[in-house]
Amino acid sequence: MPKPVLDSVHVYPVKSVAGSAPGEALVEPWGLAEDRRWTLVDSSAKVVTQRQQPRLALTRAEPLTGGGIRLTAPGQAPLTVAVPDPVDTVVTDVFGDKVEAVPAGEAVDAWFSDYLGAQVRLVHLDDPAVRRPMDPKFARPGETVHFGDAMPLLVAALASLDALNSLIAQGDHPDDGPLPMNRFRPNVVVDGTAPWAEDDWTRVVIGEVAFRVTKPCGRCVITTTDQRTAERGKEPLRTLARHRRFGDRLVFGQYLVPERTGVIRVGDAVTVG
Repeated sequence: MPKPVLDSVHVYPVKSVAGSAPGEALVEPWGLAEDRRWTLVDSSAKVVTQRQQPRLALTRAEPLTGGGIRLTAPGQAPLTVAVPDPVDTVVTDVFGDKVEAVPAGEAVDAWFSDYLGAQVRLVHLDDPAVRRPMDPKFARPGETVHFGDAMPLLVAALASLDALNSLIAQGDHPDDGPLPMNRFRPNVVVDGTAPWAEDDWTRVVIGEVAFRVTKPCGRCVITTTDQRTAERGKEPLRTLARHRRFGDRLVFGQYLVPERTGVIRVGDAVTVG
């Protein structure tokens, strides 16, 4: 079997919005640079994702120098959003975590609200070093995370996606596959492993940057959303429920926490343990 390598890197500046796949990325203590530093919230300040708004799949956020973003969406004029001054903050609800964030401004709120047909606001995580502590069950003292669901990074393996697609093809609805990796919105994708090998990983080193593996990623309805059309189906949750159920979770991928900072690059050697 070939030695594992980093196949791709993915950065999603706005939570639940399409991002980019750069050839390299800076690893910060709370995740990849520019990853999930922005999120949408509703009128009660609760986070809004593709769970409620699958059409977010069709929007794209391009990171800009200085931390700003350029937004595009069908039927909407492109919009550039600068990092807002942290003069005022609002308390947002990120799956029960109370997180202070900085409002991005009325212009971008109107842009997203018009596109989604619902009142939403965009907010920015100005200081990820202090704003959102990680779950203490998995964190070391002082560790924080951006607006991601749980942990700083998500790793997925191409061999596991191939295995999942094989299971879908063998099921009652083979035409529902194969599925692309973008259904799972990973940060780093590894090639050259055995299927499901990541279940046993406790530590991952990509190039010269080390990560500890904290827990499997339980998957939600977002994985059933076609990222090209925003239409929903039954897969992969139907097949994960049959073959990848761990307790009450349907698992694909593993969460990572950086042990040190540095730059990771596509093609880097990956060492697992």
